[in-house]
Amino acid sequence: MQPSGTPSRRVSAFDIALALGGLLFIFLSAQNAGPAIAALRADGVQGTFTAQRLDCVEHPGHEQCSWVGDFRSDDAAVVREGIGFYGSERSTFTPGATSPAFDTGRLGHVYGPGGSNEWVIIAALLLVGLALTLRPLLRLRRPPRTPAPPPVPEHLP
Repeated sequence: MQPSGTPSRRVSAFDIALALGGLLFIFLSAQNAGPAIAALRADGVQGTFTAQRLDCVEHPGHEQCSWVGDFRSDDAAVVREGIGFYGSERSTFTPGATSPAFDTGRLGHVYGPGGSNEWVIIAALLLVGLALTLRPLLRLRRPPRTPAPPPVPEHLP
């Protein structure tokens, strides 16, 4: 208790852990925001993706596949070998098939002409990070709860 009789507000270790987790989410979302926005707008080096092989990972009750191949820009200045085609599935290509694609500079994959909705996950990650980071500050700004006065006993005649 503070001298005035009101309870003190303190940030707990749990609040600090949440805020640190929130900062990590903000860092991860900021790091990926540029390529995600570029993918949304289909903004990048235009070229052609040539499928080579299908890579699949099996999870319990689920299989996730992605086509890997080569990307060559229209002016042949950019060539990326062994790159994934974002959002591809088993039935998307056959070996040797080609598709228009664009490269945002993102490690691991290029995008098809439809772009990507990765920005949704990035935005959600950013919002969760902000909420977790601001939670301790908002908690401190709320006025402390004052204890309810004890009930007044009724007098019996």
